[in-house]
Amino acid sequence: MVLASKIFLITEENDPANIIAKLRVLKREREEDGFKLLDSIENITEEGGMIKATYFQDYLIPIKHHGQVTLQPATSEVPVVFYSYKGRTFLIVLEKKSRANQIANMLSKELFIDLGKIVEPGIDAETLRSFAEKGNGKVIFFDNVDIPDINKLSLYGESLKDTSLYSEYLKHGKPWYIVFSSGELAVGLTRNCVVTMFSKVTRDQFLEYILDSIIPLID
Repeated sequence: MVLASKIFLITEENDPANIIAKLRVLKREREEDGFKLLDSIENITEEGGMIKATYFQDYLIPIKHHGQVTLQPATSEVPVVFYSYKGRTFLIVLEKKSRANQIANMLSKELFIDLGKIVEPGIDAETLRSFAEKGNGKVIFFDNVDIPDINKLSLYGESLKDTSLYSEYLKHGKPWYIVFSSGELAVGLTRNCVVTMFSKVTRDQFLEYILDSIIPLID
């Protein structure tokens, strides 16, 4: 199963004890189609400069049965991690990009009263290029393309770094998204810190890889 995540940076001064206290009381009830639904943060733990928790969100599933559609409540669970590294605090949301963005914005408002306190960090294009070349990148997308009417360029294949087309594309754009090998792992990475694991690993192993290999790359 493909695992997805996105890394964010907390720009507001934060204290772990204060974050934990706010997470523990984070409960939002809403009513939808006659159902009472709840969003909450649970399973909060702290260890070694890291706060782990689970974001629970209720939602409704439409179920069709003999021509009739009924709604059934369900709950999604998304792991979130607050991680301190070299004086900065990162939020890691183990979910696809769009959902991760929504959760980051919600946490920004709940923890710091306002949007924009949890933001997208960045990985330098040259750092991404070096990572792709070292990991024998198999997919590379380029943005900031200077060719008129061309927004993005892409390359797929083996040993892309050894091709003349790769060298040519580097003259016209910057690496934005790469899929590369890291040992026996196949990983996707964007400059705005979306990380995708294509190899079969557990969520804990995925998180460990993010902490050890991706966080240090961030500008």
